[in-house]
Amino acid sequence: MDANKNELDLQGIIRLMLKKWYWFAISLFLFLVIAYTYNRYATPKYQVNSQIKVLEEKGSSPELAVFKELDFLGGNQNAIEDEISVLGSRSNFVQVVKNLKLNLKYYEIGDVKQREIYKTSPINVNFLAPDSTLYEKEFSFFVQLKGKNNFDFKIKEKDDFKTLAFGKNVKTSLGDILITPNAEFLANYKDGLIKVSLVPASAIAQGYKQAVKISTIEKYSKIINLSLKDAVPQKAKDILDNLVKVYNDNAINDKKEIADKTFSFINERINDIASSLSSVDQSAQEFMTQRGITNIASQADVNISLGAATSQELQNAQMQLNIAASMKDIVANQNGYDVLPTNVGLQDPTIAGTTSTYNQLVQERNRLLKSSNEKNPMIVNIDEQLKGLKRSLQSSLNTMENNLAINVNSLSSRQSTINSKIYSAPTNQRALRDITRKQETTESLYLYLLQRREESQVALASTAPKSRVIDFAYLENNKPVSPNKLKIYMASFILGILLPFAFFYFQHSLDNKIHNKSSLESLVTNYPILAELPRIDKNKINEEAENNRSVLGESLRILRTNLDYLLKSKSSQKNNNLILVTSSVSGEGKTFLSTNLAKVLANGGKKVLLIGADIRNPKMYHYFDENSSNVDARTIGLSEYLHDETILLKSIVHKAPLTSVEMDVIYSGKILPNPAELLMSGRLPQLLEEVSVDYDYVIIDSAPLMLVTDTLLISPYVNHTIYVTRAKVSDREVVNFPIQLQKEGKLNGLTFIVND
Repeated sequence: MDANKNELDLQGIIRLMLKKWYWFAISLFLFLVIAYTYNRYATPKYQVNSQIKVLEEKGSSPELAVFKELDFLGGNQNAIEDEISVLGSRSNFVQVVKNLKLNLKYYEIGDVKQREIYKTSPINVNFLAPDSTLYEKEFSFFVQLKGKNNFDFKIKEKDDFKTLAFGKNVKTSLGDILITPNAEFLANYKDGLIKVSLVPASAIAQGYKQAVKISTIEKYSKIINLSLKDAVPQKAKDILDNLVKVYNDNAINDKKEIADKTFSFINERINDIASSLSSVDQSAQEFMTQRGITNIASQADVNISLGAATSQELQNAQMQLNIAASMKDIVANQNGYDVLPTNVGLQDPTIAGTTSTYNQLVQERNRLLKSSNEKNPMIVNIDEQLKGLKRSLQSSLNTMENNLAINVNSLSSRQSTINSKIYSAPTNQRALRDITRKQETTESLYLYLLQRREESQVALASTAPKSRVIDFAYLENNKPVSPNKLKIYMASFILGILLPFAFFYFQHSLDNKIHNKSSLESLVTNYPILAELPRIDKNKINEEAENNRSVLGESLRILRTNLDYLLKSKSSQKNNNLILVTSSVSGEGKTFLSTNLAKVLANGGKKVLLIGADIRNPKMYHYFDENSSNVDARTIGLSEYLHDETILLKSIVHKAPLTSVEMDVIYSGKILPNPAELLMSGRLPQLLEEVSVDYDYVIIDSAPLMLVTDTLLISPYVNHTIYVTRAKVSDREVVNFPIQLQKEGKLNGLTFIVND
């Protein structure tokens, strides 16, 4: 049963869609027109691609080899995801916008749409306002080209044009503007309307930041793909190429900044040591000259060797102590935040790592300050980190200085012990040896720093970019990637079909009304449906009912035939010819069915009585009296009969007027205040018993079943109940109500009719 129900539902949906075919045609036509219009006037976009490879950090940082003792600029290479974030940073795009002047746009205004002009503008516009204003303001104006010397100018589209000469300042709210012709392209835009727009650089940068797609070709790969869709292919190429250039330039500048700072620090140390070396050489020269010494043999080789080793350690410790003190002074005396020198000879990896991290944060802070200010939350966060690193660095330097001081004191004590043995040698030899040791130590440090300075300069001159371009920006193909006309037409076709289908389908799914016999049969599988009556114009109801060839007449005859079969199947039962007609609510057509069924039965030569049992809201007289104000024929009816026991049955039976058939009618009568009590009186079963004997058919038009209890008071005396439903009016759920009453024994012989 469920499968059949689903099949009927599917068939019903298909029939519904076929009936609404014109809506599908209209929807399809409209969507295809919209698709054609969009494809015709949408601005085509082209895809431009580029590819780069991120180089190994050791290959792009020669300083690593120069200052390997402190792992200068070293550390592990950044993850490729970090490089993608750096490459696509907002600051890079802001710089690209400024480099290419993308915030100044030229448009050729057409009849339907405008087209951007890139590098072929017929005019050159120069703003005399400061650059900071040009990158932050939004401004636009229109230029109508007239000739080589003059042009028309206006600010707003609704303003009137003013004729101006090329080369003269134009005063605007943004400041003076100088407009000059571009002779190379001026002839191509003769009499053309040009719109010039100045857009904030940050807005343009943010737009391209979202438009440029940056990704790797596969996981862990160092190859990065860049792509951009734009209406102007050449502009897209310039953006991608310039973005890579800015990325590489920033990396090179960062390395150069640190290398320059290191070079300056080494130079200062060389100057200091050169002065010390000169002083030591002068002391040795004066000592040997004054004493007349040319060569002194070695005495006490063991003591001298031990003393030399200890002296060397002492000198190294003192050198480390001096460097630590100098570094400490630089950190303590630094105003603001500036990069610190690295690889200055300190043998503490913690200090080297802290200094490297500090320099990276300083560079990031300086880069952000180019497009922001010190109140930026990111800069404030970096400042807090820098303060922490500086405190950590000062603490490490203090600790190292204390440790070195202790070491120097220890070595000095040991040196004193050794010297006490050496000093027992001739005074000249001891004094000369001291001078020689100082001279060798100072000279060794001096030569070391000279070597490091030269290596630093070589490394700085050979600084490589951070990435290598594999493919410069290129146009993927000469065809635009959007709009995709075929896909848009296909989508429009699908939407043109799907939209009305979805509308009608959901309308059908949400529809809880009974529409025809089929929909009612799916709800009442165990109860007969006698007929379905067609929709009739209200003005032709009586005319259609009397017309034997009308659709209504044929439907009523089908009802009569089915009803006769039903009566014959229960011919042995008492009062088998009493037929009760009811419905759920008022307006479903039970009175219409009762009167027309009675007429059809009477037309077949049968003796028929029609009883108006709806004594609360009688409407049956409308079908027998053209003038509803004439109540003489209805003066005595069912309500009077039930109320007054002196009234006889023959007094309330009337011949039906305005009909071509012979039939009797009992009108409802006057509306009395106690209809339910009247129907409960003993006169109702007495009346029904009498008319059941006198007539072939007795049609009882009762009150709506769901509104009042009147029908349930009549139903025990009849064997057949016709329940009227109205198409598009009766709810599908209401049929459960009479079925439940039938199961409870409150209705007899339940059947259904679909009206309208």
